[in-house]
Amino acid sequence: MTEKMHPISIGIAWCLAWGETRKAENWELLQQTRQALIEDRELPQNFKSIIEEVKKLDNLEFPQTLDKLKNLTETCSQRWESKIGLVYGGVTKVKQYVFEAATLPDIRGASSLLDRINLIDLPTFFGVIPKHNPELNTQKNYNAQCSSVRKWLNDNFPQHSENEKKLSDALIEELIIYSTGGNILAFCPAAFVDDLANAIEKRYTHETLTANSCAVGDRFKLLEIQFGLLRDNIEDTFWLDKYKKDYKNPIVEGCFGKVESDSQVIENNFRDHKSFNELTTKLAIAFNQRRSGNETPNRPSRRYPPMLETHPYLRRDEVEKRSAIAHITQVTGQPYLSEASLRKRCIGDRAKKGELPSWYRDLCQNTNLDWQPGIIESWTNKFELFLKQNPDKHQKYCRNYNLENIETSPSLTHLGKVSNGFIAYIYADGNNMGGYIQKIRTPQEYQNFSADVENATKYSVFHALANHLHPRQLQGIDESTSRLNNGDFIHPFEIITIGEDDIILIVPADKALEIAKDIGENFENILLDNLKIQEHGKQLEIKGNYFDEYYDGRKAHRCHQNNKSPEKSNCKLSISSGVLIAAYNTPIYYAENLTKQLMKSAKDYAKKLHFKNDDKKTNEDKYYGGTVDFFTMKSVTMVSSSIKDFRDNALTKNQGAEIKLYAAPYTLHELDGLIASIKALIAADFPKSQLYQIRDFLAKGRRTAILNYCYFRSRLKQGQTQLREDFEKAWCDAKTNGGNIAPWMYENRFPEEKHNKYYETIWREMVDLYEFLKEDEENNESEQTATNISNTSK
Repeated sequence: MTEKMHPISIGIAWCLAWGETRKAENWELLQQTRQALIEDRELPQNFKSIIEEVKKLDNLEFPQTLDKLKNLTETCSQRWESKIGLVYGGVTKVKQYVFEAATLPDIRGASSLLDRINLIDLPTFFGVIPKHNPELNTQKNYNAQCSSVRKWLNDNFPQHSENEKKLSDALIEELIIYSTGGNILAFCPAAFVDDLANAIEKRYTHETLTANSCAVGDRFKLLEIQFGLLRDNIEDTFWLDKYKKDYKNPIVEGCFGKVESDSQVIENNFRDHKSFNELTTKLAIAFNQRRSGNETPNRPSRRYPPMLETHPYLRRDEVEKRSAIAHITQVTGQPYLSEASLRKRCIGDRAKKGELPSWYRDLCQNTNLDWQPGIIESWTNKFELFLKQNPDKHQKYCRNYNLENIETSPSLTHLGKVSNGFIAYIYADGNNMGGYIQKIRTPQEYQNFSADVENATKYSVFHALANHLHPRQLQGIDESTSRLNNGDFIHPFEIITIGEDDIILIVPADKALEIAKDIGENFENILLDNLKIQEHGKQLEIKGNYFDEYYDGRKAHRCHQNNKSPEKSNCKLSISSGVLIAAYNTPIYYAENLTKQLMKSAKDYAKKLHFKNDDKKTNEDKYYGGTVDFFTMKSVTMVSSSIKDFRDNALTKNQGAEIKLYAAPYTLHELDGLIASIKALIAADFPKSQLYQIRDFLAKGRRTAILNYCYFRSRLKQGQTQLREDFEKAWCDAKTNGGNIAPWMYENRFPEEKHNKYYETIWREMVDLYEFLKEDEENNESEQTATNISNTSK
């Protein structure tokens, strides 16, 4: 019996045993060896030395000097002479492809098609057949679809000669490091690097016709997997002993970064760079160069460009003016669609209903169109499966509704009708991902990291949706143009995409901030293993360690609620979100652009709160958690430039002191405090006209706004105490005396900035959100009343 190997180690051993040619010596024996490693059985004698060398690789001690490194190359020639391939690739310009059309079915279809290629087609190259879950609304198994993908691979990348093997023969499941988030990273035998990279690019073009993709690969020595890039002449390699002498050299700092004068810190920094991470960095650079048009000797810059008809008298589609191939009269709007648009719409309808659309079946029968969308597991399907596997969330979300009767929203109009005309776009992205990846040293750690982040991202969204939403009933729909009728129940959200650490959602405006806050908190709690997830009948395992005891951040917040102290932000990774609240008929591409700006603003705020260049700040001041920036397009219906320019020009005044009529972005704790402050306004029944008056007085200066706020607050008949606690004391306490300056706050935490002292206020944002949260409170009361009546009747 032999010690069981990690799947990636099996993949590395496979590449070594295959060799560096397209021929595989002892093909049957090679397959037997792989099976023996998987099943933990006795190994064939011919490959024992290779397996032992791979096992030793993970346990090699990091050489402290160049001489010790050189000794490693001499004691075993295989470590130095054998090469294996590493390929990195995926889709590029995702948003351009997904948001090319303005209709929800097309956007849903584009996103689902990219997901299918990344999660099903590319792993199928390596012989992976996804396990069918009968609870998902898909076909009985993936065998037929995977056979079709493998046939395509064999037809397009066949044997070069009789004695050689096909690309598909050289690829096995254990070679995949990860295939999530629109990208794939995988080993392969050295001779097939270019073929695999070409196959990845060609598959995206073959299926989407217009999506951009890129893939690159290189061949590396076995020893480089453990110790990073090494010179062919080992004597020329810049190693640790020399780095310790020259680490302050500007050129060396440009490569390795600046470090403290501590021997252990210096060594750790060098080891973080000289690892498998250096190989992936080289591929990432090559990826960006190829995406920009750089040619390599064996591969043209555009390997498989799409070919589209451009005849001047042909009918065009309604998106990119490509030649239309069909007029779909059975679909709302009766659009003319090009083949690229047709595929998106077909997938979008299939992801919505779980079956091939009838109009597409009719089209295939009447034409020679033979493209099939394959199995599509929509995000709604996956969310429903999550509910079934987590009964407490099923009960919280569904209440007394039957999940089987809940429909997916066909359009933004339907989402708008169940959200009082306003919806919210949420665009979230991970923080500190690059910094964390730079410290990953092995392929196994890469694999674990990818799986952990994917699961944390996905389930943080599912938890947030289940916690804050319920199915909603359609009213006011024109039934003549809709497949759904008034009175039907729909899921009141749309998951456009959940990548590895990217999220794009559409949710009701009244729940948007609570969902964004919950996503950020859930993401950290899942990675810290504080939030347990049930998946396929067992508890989800988080394999990496994302806890940092030095992270704190409790003093970083502007909000200080008496009844809720901020918690430590101990997670090394977090999520920042941008939230745009707008009318449902706002152009979706325009909305996506603004939401992306908000997300970047939230990420910038998160970086500022690290206070990296301020030695006076303690761990309690430095915040590493999530942030949220939001903007409400209600009082402001259009932003012609960027949101930053709008805030700088329209919402920033100079009245003796600089004042900002907004306070966004927020930390997650601050966002919780903002919601509590708005609820205090609602509880106080603050007259709406006075809310708007105070908002208008903000632009007239601090004293005018303070005087009018105090006057109007003193006339309230109820809720004054709660308003003082949740708004004035929580946000507006003066920093130099015991009073408060409501509705203002004084900001002076960032001395390195040009404008580092100013007054800001959350009042404008409270007023913008007031109506949405008031509707939410009223909906909650009516739902609770209905539940009580139902329980009483039982």
